[in-house]
Amino acid sequence: MWKPGHYLLLALGLYALVVTLGFSSRGRQLAALRAEVGRVREALLWAPEGYRLPLPGACLPRRPENLPNAPRPYRKGVNAGFVFVTGDACVPVLTGTGVVAAATGEVVKAEADYTPLSPEEEKALLERVKEGAGPEEMDRIRGREVWIRHKDGRISVYAHLDRLYPGLEVGARVRRGDPIGYVGRTGLAPSSRLLFELWEGRPDEGRFFGQGLEGEALLEAARALFGLSK
Repeated sequence: MWKPGHYLLLALGLYALVVTLGFSSRGRQLAALRAEVGRVREALLWAPEGYRLPLPGACLPRRPENLPNAPRPYRKGVNAGFVFVTGDACVPVLTGTGVVAAATGEVVKAEADYTPLSPEEEKALLERVKEGAGPEEMDRIRGREVWIRHKDGRISVYAHLDRLYPGLEVGARVRRGDPIGYVGRTGLAPSSRLLFELWEGRPDEGRFFGQGLEGEALLEAARALFGLSK
């Protein structure tokens, strides 16, 4: 039989349930809001933000042989990127110099297990590319590489690296300016250097940045790409 005290207990129980449901609803709303803020922050974090030079403090190379389209007679081809070397980069370019991502993107190639060419392999490679080099030969010529696919669909290539930044691997997402490796002289590099290429489509199969441009037109396009003043 119900007594007055029972009704009081029932009322208190119902009130507690309503309060609990109210807090639970607000909690779900707050959780949803936090999740949305996280998604917006993530989108902003990985949004396209333009390109930068891959060597901190460097300037654009000026020597014609270090620019896109420079002839490479030994393989009957042309250079597809910017070669940063000491004396033409405004900073020393030595083995071990840090290299950074030119723009935000996803790592699609990271040669952590690269094995340097032996003298015999170098000689054989040079012989094989005398009439032209295909994608496989170009990979060996460039030595240790990192490739990054960017939001605009282009792929940047960082070549002749000595080693990769610790923990860098395929699938990793990197931000503009994040460290990705260190300057070296792997592949057919005659001295310490960084070769930076930017491709529309797969490297060696698509079109490289600056293709067909020369002189001031090429430098103007490069300054616009990297956000540099004249």
